Amino acid sequence: MTRSTAPRFDDLELGAIVAKSDLNVTRADLVRYAGASGDFNPIHFDDAVAAGEGLPGVLCQGMLTAALGLQAVVDWAGDPTSVISYEARFTRPVVVDPLDGADLSISAKVARLDDVERVARVDITVSAAGRTVLGKTQARIRFSS
Repeated sequence: MTRSTAPRFDDLELGAIVAKSDLNVTRADLVRYAGASGDFNPIHFDDAVAAGEGLPGVLCQGMLTAALGLQAVVDWAGDPTSVISYEARFTRPVVVDPLDGADLSISAKVARLDDVERVARVDITVSAAGRTVLGKTQARIRFSS
């Protein structure tokens, strides 16, 4: 969801939750992402290959999981060019059920404010099945004067 009014730096508060999103990732989403990214590793679409690799099932691409986390912040900020950096560590795989997909829960909160640079660090939590799947996930957002 895109905001009609961009947030203002001066209105931000440390610890404030600025974005929340719950979404379902399906096998079709994995196929579309594979086509867009060129990541055709069969563990992202073939149950037999995933099982043969000792995985619990077909896995969502890590970069797709990270991108979905960032998208919630971009939707809040209202301007993708305001993101000046983004980092995420992959800590747990997201297993995508062939029928039910995988439910992701995304939450973003203001963790640091730099009044001089007018930059907010937003910490992002992405979880699936009640467990965090990305670690140290942070976006830095620059606000105009």
